[in-house]
Amino acid sequence: MELHLPPKPTPTVLPGEFRFAAAGLAHGHIYGMVNGLLDAGAELVGVWDEDLKKVSAFQSAFPQAHAASCLDELLDAPDISLIVSAAVPSERCPLGLRVMAAGKDYFVDKAPMTTPDQLAAARRAVVETGRKYMVYYSERLHNEAATLADELIRRGEIGRVLHMEGFGPHRLGNARPDWFYQKACCGGILCDIGSHQLEQFLYFTGAEDADITFAHKANYAHPGHPEFEDFGECTAAASNGATGYFRVDWFTPDGLRNWGDGRTFILGTDGYIELRKYIDLAADKKQENMVYWANRKGEFRFDATGQVGFPFFTRLIRDCIDRTETAMTQKHAFKAAELCLKAQALADEEI
Repeated sequence: MELHLPPKPTPTVLPGEFRFAAAGLAHGHIYGMVNGLLDAGAELVGVWDEDLKKVSAFQSAFPQAHAASCLDELLDAPDISLIVSAAVPSERCPLGLRVMAAGKDYFVDKAPMTTPDQLAAARRAVVETGRKYMVYYSERLHNEAATLADELIRRGEIGRVLHMEGFGPHRLGNARPDWFYQKACCGGILCDIGSHQLEQFLYFTGAEDADITFAHKANYAHPGHPEFEDFGECTAAASNGATGYFRVDWFTPDGLRNWGDGRTFILGTDGYIELRKYIDLAADKKQENMVYWANRKGEFRFDATGQVGFPFFTRLIRDCIDRTETAMTQKHAFKAAELCLKAQALADEEI
């Protein structure tokens, strides 16, 4: 099958037209967030974090970023339109409230908040300030296999989506900060890395809402960190009738060539899609972004690497400038966060 793909996204702003800064460098996702914006034409002008070592490492990667003496220096800068953050999860929403109150849009790593009260506060602030609270659900937004799946679904290649299954294994590694193991800081496994899966479920099924029908979490192998959850699973039923299941864990084996064999399966009325996002297991070379699908026309395999790009970032920049919602609606960003909090709460109720 010859795929006629849309052109890869290119910058839609002039140099210096859209400036942003980073504040809160606790998670390495900040580098992906910044690179996505830079590739889309944005200009990075500042950085702040209480940890000066993190600031120094960030500046080594992005020397154009001026180190602010305090957060207010960035919030008060009239030429900065957007603040991006990968702070400690429990600190992300309080920071976002300050950002929006300062008249700037906010782009934050997942999980975007860790409690229902924070979600309610963020929803109020969006209405009161008119600013954006966008979320880096990277396993869809910054992955070319997922971008291609979106295109295939839009074209009707597998018909109406009925069911989705997601698998998000991660490697724990040896160097994790203390907050990573503290439930109050990270929110729990379903709130944290489960957010990727529930966001994709809503998006690929085209649902505006869903119910969490089952949720489970556990600490199977890390007794030295009693609050840590190394396994989680969940089922959901969407308002449009679609159903889904996902599993997330911290059990990627040392022999795997990357941090996790993330996969997504999408079933439609006329076919199905499998995404092998980060590795094609035991392939001769470390292939990423592999998309497999079958439908009424046949069986297909496609390497999406370098083929479709990441349209989210150019759309986000234009949305901030034009006050539109082409990258992600605010309703969707918050609904995904709400479902994660509900899934975590249901799992926490287990005896």
